[in-house]
Amino acid sequence: MPDLERVILQVALDFVDLDRALKVAQEAIAGGADWLEAGTPLIKSEGLDCVRALRQKFSDRTIVADMKIMDAGRIELEAAAKAGANIVDVLGAAADSTIAECVEAARNYGNKVVVDLISCGDPVARARQLEQLGVDYIACHTAIDVQMLGVYQFDLLKQVCAAVNIPVAAAGGIHSENAADAVAAGARIIIVGGAITKSADAKGATEAIRRAIDSGERVATDLYKRATMENVREVLSKVSTANLSDALHRGGVLPGIYPISPGARMCGPALTVRAAPGDWAKPVEAIDQAREGDVIVIEAGGVGPALWGELATYSAIQRKLAGVVIDGAIRDTPEIRATGFAAFARLIMPNAGEPRGFGEIGMPIKLAGIVVKPGDWVVGDDDGVCVVPREKAAEYANRAQGVLEQENRIRKEIQEGSTLSVVTHLMRWEKAG
Repeated sequence: MPDLERVILQVALDFVDLDRALKVAQEAIAGGADWLEAGTPLIKSEGLDCVRALRQKFSDRTIVADMKIMDAGRIELEAAAKAGANIVDVLGAAADSTIAECVEAARNYGNKVVVDLISCGDPVARARQLEQLGVDYIACHTAIDVQMLGVYQFDLLKQVCAAVNIPVAAAGGIHSENAADAVAAGARIIIVGGAITKSADAKGATEAIRRAIDSGERVATDLYKRATMENVREVLSKVSTANLSDALHRGGVLPGIYPISPGARMCGPALTVRAAPGDWAKPVEAIDQAREGDVIVIEAGGVGPALWGELATYSAIQRKLAGVVIDGAIRDTPEIRATGFAAFARLIMPNAGEPRGFGEIGMPIKLAGIVVKPGDWVVGDDDGVCVVPREKAAEYANRAQGVLEQENRIRKEIQEGSTLSVVTHLMRWEKAG
């Protein structure tokens, strides 16, 4: 196995289909990857045959089996070793006796043990204990569900690296812009998953990360970076409502509400309005109360007359609003289209109502059965409108970007001559019945 004279780039092949994992592995090796990891999803889906296949195809490479062993350490480590793994992953939360069994079994087979600190209560103290138990490497791992909250653990990585004398791996949310940060924190093994495996050009993505590791510089990327509440608009502006719906488990959609202009795009926090049908007083008042970048969302019973038109649109443009969503009617659509303002509505009709002043601004409302609260994030495009709860905005923005990234890779594989059912092994994954 290669020594650690240079920082190792390990690719986590977190697929559920072996042929796709092998294809990306080939691209990653061409781009400069050092070690190949049979990820936990791949092992659970394909069994240890995936390790055998990696060993056969990449006989000169270090193969890591991400077994995440929690019990029966000797049996599981021996099975992975016999399948061709050089390094086997064990969970730091496992009992000391399990860790010791894995270390002893690894010595018998000429293997090495990496222990994953994921979800350990005191990772630094546990790292010291693991070193005393004789493990070869420690992995400081930010779990995918934690990443979705916009959390990176580089400070913890630095503490773990300082606490032990064995090589430490950094895993979870690593990409070309922050790989150098992981190296600067002391990591000697950089484990990258989605930033390579979801890339349409896995070779190019690997090259960019390898360059960042070797140079210590940030290599810019548009994807794979996770949002926090401070930059959630940036990520939500990249994804589609279809991406968001998938991330929201097919939820969050306002049915029957569509843009009046093809190609419209809208993203911003909601300022909510409840209005009587056709009563345009509160919607117009809301324009003056809204902040730059807000989306005015109007509950109006899903019926006419129109309570938004050209003049309200020009007012919204003056206030630099991101758009309007109306569960009711809109008019003056040719003039609104000419402005480029993002307007979404259930109905279009020429007749306007009257400004009677009934309703409220800034309270929870319900559109087509979906509750929208002030500050919830609203995203609209040609497919319609999605609403993301404010308290979940960063998480679901990140999950939606994950959907986008995954689709980018699948699209590339289809364009190379395949079909969706073949790429996704559709028949294999249909629900048994």
